Amino acid sequence: MTKYCYFKARKDETVIDNYHGTQIADPYRWLEDPDSDETKAFVDAQNDISKPFIDACPVKEKLNQRITELWDYPKYSCPRRHGNHFYYYFNSGLQNQSVLYVQESLTAKASIFLDPNQLTDDGTISLRSSAFSENGEYFAYGLSESGSDWIRIKFKRAPHGEDLKDILEKVKFSSMAWTHDNKGIFYNRYLDQEGKSDGTETTSNLNQKLYYHRLGTDQAEDVLIAEFPDNPKWMIGAELSDCGRYLVLSISEGCDPVNRFYYTDLEKIPEGINGKLAYTKVVDNFDAEYEYITNEGTVFTFKTNLNSPRYKLINIDLSKPEMENWTTLVTEDEKSVLEWAGVVNNNKLILCYLEDVKNQMYVHNLESGARTGTLSLKVGTIGEFSGKKKYTEIFYKFLSFLTPGIIYRCDMTSVDPKPLVFREVHLKGFDFSLFETEQVFFPSKDGTKIPMFILHRKGLKLDGSNPAILYGYGGFNVSITPSFSNSRLVFLQHFGGVYAIANIRGGGEYGETWHKGGMLGNKQNCFDDFHCAAEYLIEKKYTSPKLLTINGGSNGGLLVGACTNQRPDLFGCAIAQVGVMDMLRFHKFTIGHAWITDYGCSDKEEEFGWQIKYSPLHNIEIPASEMQYPAVLLLTGDHDDRVVPLHSLKYIAQLQEIVGKSSKQFRVLDNKYLTRSWCRKPTAKIIEELTDVYCFMYQAVGLKWRD
Repeated sequence: MTKYCYFKARKDETVIDNYHGTQIADPYRWLEDPDSDETKAFVDAQNDISKPFIDACPVKEKLNQRITELWDYPKYSCPRRHGNHFYYYFNSGLQNQSVLYVQESLTAKASIFLDPNQLTDDGTISLRSSAFSENGEYFAYGLSESGSDWIRIKFKRAPHGEDLKDILEKVKFSSMAWTHDNKGIFYNRYLDQEGKSDGTETTSNLNQKLYYHRLGTDQAEDVLIAEFPDNPKWMIGAELSDCGRYLVLSISEGCDPVNRFYYTDLEKIPEGINGKLAYTKVVDNFDAEYEYITNEGTVFTFKTNLNSPRYKLINIDLSKPEMENWTTLVTEDEKSVLEWAGVVNNNKLILCYLEDVKNQMYVHNLESGARTGTLSLKVGTIGEFSGKKKYTEIFYKFLSFLTPGIIYRCDMTSVDPKPLVFREVHLKGFDFSLFETEQVFFPSKDGTKIPMFILHRKGLKLDGSNPAILYGYGGFNVSITPSFSNSRLVFLQHFGGVYAIANIRGGGEYGETWHKGGMLGNKQNCFDDFHCAAEYLIEKKYTSPKLLTINGGSNGGLLVGACTNQRPDLFGCAIAQVGVMDMLRFHKFTIGHAWITDYGCSDKEEEFGWQIKYSPLHNIEIPASEMQYPAVLLLTGDHDDRVVPLHSLKYIAQLQEIVGKSSKQFRVLDNKYLTRSWCRKPTAKIIEELTDVYCFMYQAVGLKWRD
């Protein structure tokens, strides 16, 4: 493989930080400024390395064509009823963004309500969030440019789609909650944001405020509803109760599944919403999570992990809100995690559980909590659900690794409801019967059993000759469940690949206990679990180290970076997308402070002690003996204002300087920097990125194309 010159000259001054008596050098601190000429030159130099290496792939054109072919199939969302009309998203196949359609009934002809593809030529403006008014007459929607978390909220009249003049700016991580008189919405702003707010900045997002906007008025007239200046990291979730009487506030400080619960009785504000609202504090600590499900008068139903790491449903009567009066509606399940709950037909609870990383759905009675039925599922995931308490039917979308999508419709007025197929997606040119999924359980370093899904062609030879991708996440209580990805099909079909997903600790696959097993001081468990997943695939001869690629994004990018440093012998290739690589400074940029709940903070001596042991940026060493690092590809984007690009840039600079200069390192170490998009990328950019990733793998581990 071609040997590249990785070393990049750095500025004369190296920053030295003192962490509780420990001196830590940060020679690439200058890469934290995305607007400097030096950073721009560094990015250009990185792309000058990656582009010719990727372009040299002999099957690049064929690969791009095949990914495009498999991407070109119709994609539907579940229908959702608003007022007297139904709405759903549809992508004909290769449209950059999905289009929102409206129809008078489920069998009536649909027409376009909102087409984001008309907003820009390259599809880099996307629909990030939306909310219909209670009567379905108005539609609020948030537009993101180039994948930034910042949105601009605009409004339409429904169902015909006429644009209204209202525009709301400085909006990020926002609620969109309509009052039930249909006159306005509650939403969140960051008015104190310093400098830029276009997705290319790195400044922290602090002091979120809750506002109320009346339709037809200028944003300058919006009413400040709530703020917490003494707690600048607090974020304010707002929603209206099903009855419309109560404003429910969910206060969080980070990404941990805990929140405070406050509420305001809007009926007790006869003069209307004209200033900060007085709210009642029912839960005023961060001991557990309280997710509003519904209410009957003053009796509120919450999904909670209070003394129940697998979650349960409880009732809190606002007329006697003391904890000793709380009652359990549905107890915690011994085997399954309660993922979500919905209410339909006034009194039917739909509960979705996760059991050994596979979804199960049940029907319960809202009044008693008793289970009354089962909505049978195959092995897979409920990717979407729609249904409201005031309506009688539900829709849900089933996915699996080898199921592109089946939308079911179910009439919940029946005593024994039977789901019927409403719409099923089919792919042309791919024979699913030739492939299979298996779930295995393997021991981690400490003996904990870890589940893993493995996808491959039927009759696979277990001789270690198969290329494989191992994917993981392991953080923030996020569960990685069976889902469909057409890009995986290319790897399975044309490279004879094995695709594995390890459900490592730190996620939510087995509830809060599983999450806590891979967070804070237990973070090393995530990496040990992932190492053991790789060792299992190698031991069972699904693959071999030189043919094994590891992949992950965001927290999963941290996973890839840390595991690459710790066990370079296990992998032939490592691909990290927008990874969190600098564990000592992540909390200083944009919304990074919210991750302290999972990672800890280097400002505290004990937590610095955890982080310095695995921080990808600070643990790069030349491997011993004749070992070398796997080929490394980092991907980041200029408008990623969640995991800002500096993480990837500093890591690759350090990696190239330390490892790239080694005479033993012949595998490529590189970074690819994307412009004008990251999150919610348009289809064209997704296909382009996937093509580049597979081309990199092709070159790095020696993939072989088969027709």
